[in-house]
Amino acid sequence: MHKNLFRLGFAFAVLAGTLVACENQDVTDVNNDAARIETNTISPEMAKVRDYVPPMAVAAHRGSTFWAPEETEAAWRWAREIGADYLESDLQCSKDGVILANHDDNLCRTTNIENVFGEDVPRTRPQWYMENAGMTEAEAMAQYAKDRAAFQPYYTNQYMYEELLMLDAGTWFNESSLEMAREGFTRNKQYVSTLEDQIRYAEGKMLKRDANGERVFTKEGTYDPANPHTSLKYKFEYVDDPEWRGNVPGIYIEFKESWLNPSNFEEMVYNELDRLGWNIITKPCDGEPWYKDGKVNVGNTNGKVILQTFSFESLRRTAEKFEGKVPMCFLLWHDNITPAQYAGYINQGLEFKAHIIGPCIAGAPNNYFEMNAPWMADMIRRSGMLNHPYSFDTLDQMNTYFGVYHYGAGQFAAPYMDGAFTNRSEMTIQFLIDNGARAEGAPTTVEDPIAVLERLGY
Repeated sequence: MHKNLFRLGFAFAVLAGTLVACENQDVTDVNNDAARIETNTISPEMAKVRDYVPPMAVAAHRGSTFWAPEETEAAWRWAREIGADYLESDLQCSKDGVILANHDDNLCRTTNIENVFGEDVPRTRPQWYMENAGMTEAEAMAQYAKDRAAFQPYYTNQYMYEELLMLDAGTWFNESSLEMAREGFTRNKQYVSTLEDQIRYAEGKMLKRDANGERVFTKEGTYDPANPHTSLKYKFEYVDDPEWRGNVPGIYIEFKESWLNPSNFEEMVYNELDRLGWNIITKPCDGEPWYKDGKVNVGNTNGKVILQTFSFESLRRTAEKFEGKVPMCFLLWHDNITPAQYAGYINQGLEFKAHIIGPCIAGAPNNYFEMNAPWMADMIRRSGMLNHPYSFDTLDQMNTYFGVYHYGAGQFAAPYMDGAFTNRSEMTIQFLIDNGARAEGAPTTVEDPIAVLERLGY
């Protein structure tokens, strides 16, 4: 998840002509105004899809940003074993069409790309096109000039996945999070992940590696710049994870700004989910419970995939492709917002087939804007949508939004959440267990988070 103000710019522009800010508005007036304003309500058909999602769903934000390098094999194996209901990720696309589960559009923060490539890659030389794309010298020179003119160093969509495989996506964590550093994150090379990786981890798999610890894969086809997203295919290999103890979480995947990815990206994701057996529109999973034999079973249910986005354009495009048949979350990020504006966002979400609102929450360490005050949560509840706030890092936040603290002065009923994006899945799950908020059949204990990392080999 990426929280920049411009993410809701388009949606805000739609409302701005008629709505005013509430910077100095009295809190009591805001509460009273919110109680009076009506929102649209979810349709019975959409409510059926909403109910695919388990109550108080725990979404492991990027696997974990606290215990392991985010959106890597280590983070998602840890989140699966700790008992999260969903493995959360951000979707991007490599230059050659591999759907990635990776947050930053620029890879400098979470990989060693500057050391590996500097500002150059082999593909930006004419010889590469002659050897790998079957071009004549003249064609290679022309493609080189075109590719080089558009090249933005270190941006994910500028690299083919085989180039991304050269990167180390784990060591940076040891250098930036000294207290959480573990030699295993470097010894067991962490890769820039794919959507397929994320799904396979949820299914109890891990990467197949060769004798040198490198991931095993094969390629089919030849890269064609005229058809960059379809001409070359990768076949990745996986093995059963010997440390898997039976949890099968779902995935909670974010469409980022539409300009970051191909114009048909929503269709690409739809087809990839279908190929991997995780598209409930084509392969429904009726009858399976969220929890089974004390284990997470969400990944075997119709709630196995939740889509999400901050982008109004992506929300619209996702509605066109998925038709509201897969649970969808509309993420919110804004400051100084009126009840009328908030109702507008809810109504926009409903218009474009969202089932869930995902508001940011206040409090350390992130100190985001408050988009989930009690009156806001009440408006979401009255619309019939679910409320999945982001991102929980502390027990103080859990106590606040669950309603243990007397937040809201009793005017609006707690809890102010129906689920949670969390960087501390072990903390959030234990809190819900302690407060009797886990659904029937869910795991009733949480393994020590460090012990999980150790038995996973990190």
